[in-house]
Amino acid sequence: MSVEINEIVRKYALQNAALYGGKANPKAVMGKVMAEQPELRPRAREVSAATKKVCLEVSSLSFDDICRMTEAIDPSLLEKTKCERKNSLPDLPFAEEGKVVMRMAPGPSGPLHLGHTRVAILNDEYVRRYKGKYINRLEDTNPDRIDPDAYKMIPEDLKWLGVDVDETVIQSDRFELYYDVARRLIDLRKAYVCTCEAEQMREFKEQSRACPHHDQTPEEAHELFSKMLSHHFSEGEAVLVVKTDLHHPNPAVRDFVGLRIVDSVPHPRTGTRYTVYPMMNLSVAVDDHELGLTHVIRGKDHLNNTLRQEYIFNYLGWKKPQYFHYGLVSIPDSILKTSTIREGISAGKFSGWDDVRLGTVRAMARRGIQAEAIRNYWVDVGMKEVDIEFSWDNLYAFNKQIVDKVADRYFFVWDAESIDIVGVDRIEAHCPLHPDHKERGCRDHSLTSPLSVFMTREDLQGFKERGTVRLKDLCNLRWENGQAVYAGNDISVLKEGWKIAHWAPPGAIPAKVLLPDGASKDGVAEPIPASAIGEVIQFERFGFVRVEDVAPSIRAYFAHT
Repeated sequence: MSVEINEIVRKYALQNAALYGGKANPKAVMGKVMAEQPELRPRAREVSAATKKVCLEVSSLSFDDICRMTEAIDPSLLEKTKCERKNSLPDLPFAEEGKVVMRMAPGPSGPLHLGHTRVAILNDEYVRRYKGKYINRLEDTNPDRIDPDAYKMIPEDLKWLGVDVDETVIQSDRFELYYDVARRLIDLRKAYVCTCEAEQMREFKEQSRACPHHDQTPEEAHELFSKMLSHHFSEGEAVLVVKTDLHHPNPAVRDFVGLRIVDSVPHPRTGTRYTVYPMMNLSVAVDDHELGLTHVIRGKDHLNNTLRQEYIFNYLGWKKPQYFHYGLVSIPDSILKTSTIREGISAGKFSGWDDVRLGTVRAMARRGIQAEAIRNYWVDVGMKEVDIEFSWDNLYAFNKQIVDKVADRYFFVWDAESIDIVGVDRIEAHCPLHPDHKERGCRDHSLTSPLSVFMTREDLQGFKERGTVRLKDLCNLRWENGQAVYAGNDISVLKEGWKIAHWAPPGAIPAKVLLPDGASKDGVAEPIPASAIGEVIQFERFGFVRVEDVAPSIRAYFAHT
């Protein structure tokens, strides 16, 4: 690899590291290099190897050195980077470089959706800032809510998001640990085994009364707990309860269930080996301690859980993490619930987890929404404690900032109608692939007699009503005596108020664009090269789309305008 190419790679590796708190993402850097030097595409494997090497070197530098070196190459590279907006997220209290440990804790009921990306990205931003450790903890202690495929899909989604996971932990591997902690709580007289009916337990808590089992001796509690483990009790007949304060002003915080029996559903990983399952508050408290979590970010819907978990930390003398609770977010016009999606897939309503009507990470990727745009959105929202509504317009604006610079342009004509052009025997069209990157070349079209083009039904009707139209990058037309008459190629007619329309050549091929609401736009488009498959392009005057296929017909997914 030439010195010049290495310099380009290093430039963008430094910029990417500055943007993401000190770690350069090879995939993102590769995209930047290829956008600047498209002639390198045939050498993609060689460039990729060089990119990975340089990104590794850059990521080993201090953040200040990264910013300084980036500025030395070109100060404009620091625009909108973390060097400029490094205070967009508040600093973490008591955070020491190299010692921060944070986690993402999804339940494997399906792949990640947009709601999950907030905590995934905020944690990643902080781990990058402090050069800490990122743990992906799969909380699979609800066997009836597990999709076995999610164990693979969730890490794939995190990787696509650009989240660097240092360690993956699966809770179903840790049952014996939870049992040991339960025994320690029993020894401390901070836990007991309750065999009351669930409704009766609820009434006791609401009335701030102790249930008949509350004051068990450790010996009695151990005996009952052993019976739970040896299948003496069935589901719903016994639970291990963690003591708190029966007079706590919040009934939800009063004595809470730490372990319960589940024998009706086998676990996809452990089968029927275990039937005593930890509840979330016990397993989370134990794992946050055992894994050395220093800071925990989660929604304010977990405020009561934090209060419950703190009891376990206090009883066992563990150091508590720093807790942060952001406001809830509602995501309109989006299907997120995994059970609903799974039922829809089974019924044939949805094509899969990446159906573009869904709010999953996979659906976002299929539509052409960039991981960087999702990251930028959540960093911009930050750690606000107020509840918010997700703004699709803002996400699209962030995505447009990214794709507009790299997306090649093509013509797509929906509701297409053919129109003949008279008064000329030949027209040459040289349509730039990108208006800001002339070096990428043009889409060249040569129209010969008899001339015709495709226009949208709406544009054609407007042309007939006004009597004039400018076909973009092709020619001007007048409507005379029921015909489209060639009127030259002087673009100054736009100053006279002529409307501009796009078009497709006679050799256009069938095209379908699938929309996020399940509808589609059908028409024709100029030929698109196979190299565009999987890439985001812009259909001029229509919007940005991600190309799925180009032959024998074009199939694309709409991202946004």
